[in-house]
Amino acid sequence: MNGGQPNQGNQPSNGFGSHGPSNSAPPAQSNPPAQGNYGNGAHGPTNGGQPNQGNQPSNGFGSHGPSNSAPPAQSNPPAQGNYGNGAHGPMNGGQPNQGNQPSNGFGSHGPSNSAPPAQTNPPAQGNYGNGAHGPMNGGQPNQGNQPSNGPGSHGPANSNFQQNGPSGGPHNGMQGGGQNPGGPGGWQHGQGPQNHMVIATPAPRGSNEHIMRDGSAVRMRPGGGLSDVHDARRGLDVHISINGSHWAAVERPDHTRIFAERGRPGFVQHPYAFHGHDYEQRAYFYHGHVYSRFYRGYGFHGVHLNVYAPGSYYRPAFYGWANRPWGASVSFRWGWGGNPWYRHYGYYFQPYPVYGSASLWLTDYVIAQDLQAEYEAMQAADAVDPEMGDMGGAPMLGPDVKQQIADEVRNDLAMEGEQAQQQDADPSSSGLARLFSDGRPHVFVVGNALDVVDSDEQECSLSGGDVLQMVHPPAPDAMSADLMVLASKGRRECRKYGVVTVQLTDLQEMQNQMQEMIDQGLQELQAKQGSGGLPSIPFAAQGQPDAAQYAATAPPVDPNVAAEIQQVDQQSVQAQSDLTGAAMQSAPTTVALGQTQEQVYSMLGAPTKIANLGVKVIYYYSDMKVTFIDGRVSDVQ
Repeated sequence: MNGGQPNQGNQPSNGFGSHGPSNSAPPAQSNPPAQGNYGNGAHGPTNGGQPNQGNQPSNGFGSHGPSNSAPPAQSNPPAQGNYGNGAHGPMNGGQPNQGNQPSNGFGSHGPSNSAPPAQTNPPAQGNYGNGAHGPMNGGQPNQGNQPSNGPGSHGPANSNFQQNGPSGGPHNGMQGGGQNPGGPGGWQHGQGPQNHMVIATPAPRGSNEHIMRDGSAVRMRPGGGLSDVHDARRGLDVHISINGSHWAAVERPDHTRIFAERGRPGFVQHPYAFHGHDYEQRAYFYHGHVYSRFYRGYGFHGVHLNVYAPGSYYRPAFYGWANRPWGASVSFRWGWGGNPWYRHYGYYFQPYPVYGSASLWLTDYVIAQDLQAEYEAMQAADAVDPEMGDMGGAPMLGPDVKQQIADEVRNDLAMEGEQAQQQDADPSSSGLARLFSDGRPHVFVVGNALDVVDSDEQECSLSGGDVLQMVHPPAPDAMSADLMVLASKGRRECRKYGVVTVQLTDLQEMQNQMQEMIDQGLQELQAKQGSGGLPSIPFAAQGQPDAAQYAATAPPVDPNVAAEIQQVDQQSVQAQSDLTGAAMQSAPTTVALGQTQEQVYSMLGAPTKIANLGVKVIYYYSDMKVTFIDGRVSDVQ
């Protein structure tokens, strides 16, 4: 997609360009595209020319053009060569912003250039084949006078296997633009040839990334534990969580995406178009059942995101009833008392004793569903901590945080009620843009487990039911956001009130999962209305939901969903075996004084037994005993 001359006027453009660079500012010039032969890239090269040269910011949205917002920098031409079977082909950005004001343009595929003045050398030239994400070309490191805050810490390997130095991880809320998923919905499309890191998930301080000549990579945690694998030959990405679980994902050249995680639903996602908009249908498989969910794609902050689109809508009056207080508070018996997940998380969560509105009922429903799914996933990974049970006292998820979740539930109900009248999913109202622009703090409830990096550049985990708060929206060109942890479950999880960096893809996925759980809860609320203490729904709000048109016209569900998910899971095991041998040899496991319990756990795995003696904790392994004082290694025997 080669953009021509952009807007030459004096006023910024607010137009939407779906593929070409959206340079909507005072006069600018467009460079010619890169030279080379491109094969089977689903979009081919997206070549952004000269972006904004003027003094005023650009407010245009281009879903593929470059989003350039940084101080003046010099960017060399993109690579010349033959590219084969990259899911999107190379994304080649031109010169970044030369003006005095930053550009606010949003491009979902172009490079996001936001760092202090630096010189980026040209990427490697060569032939790239069958990399599901196109080539990852690392040039020379920063040559400027100021340190670069970008995550490109490694150049390309010049030998069959090269161990690069420790990565400092993302800084200042900036994140690398590799091609790895950030989670179930976290596929980030091409971010340009100036990327130096093959693995895009945030890297903690002291981690090492090993890059092979074919573009494959392995990331090791501080001390040697395996974190991520990128298999360029299979087009496969694998993440091993510090809590013991792992997921695997692949994106095919036709944009079919397959995600597998043991103990959680996997899915096969197919794109399709409806009324000129990009939609995705995910066919989930879980416990022997297949079910569909729908999403609308949009570009935001240089990232392609998928926002949840309800498969059906209730009558607008039903959403109004669900969002108003009930006439009187009612008690409701959930029936969770005998469930293992409820006993396990009794120290963290307790439902309300009575309910005065559907939003409060739905708040407990959403949290309970996330905790139950988390417990089942931990069981599948054999990572349930038997000492984490009902420890007495007030639950860690307090009423103030639950009230903030209930406020988000009400906002989502109002938003979906508006969409029900239009029968369409609007990313401007249900996506991150609304949450970032309404001037209010928002909370996100974690769905799937997620590893993140905190403000000290240390890795920590989030799990289902944890709660994050976004106080300030990220910069216009940022692909991640900093959030404060309002509630977590302790031990290896991120500390309460700590600040963590979360990719936008993962934030959107949290929002999607919450809206999906709300819809699932509305279905149960409608089925149980008038019984068990719940009030009856008014006659005007009754009736079955109507299927959304974009859902009714979606392509048929892939009949081989279960087999394809299983195949990706099996390939992930083989990829780890194929690629980690040399990496493990070059980074031997070392337990040292001062390391945290999390670091030792990530290196050695779960101990055979644990002695918890207050400030003193002992991990027992088959050939080692590690003693911690106040959470850090004090002795090794």
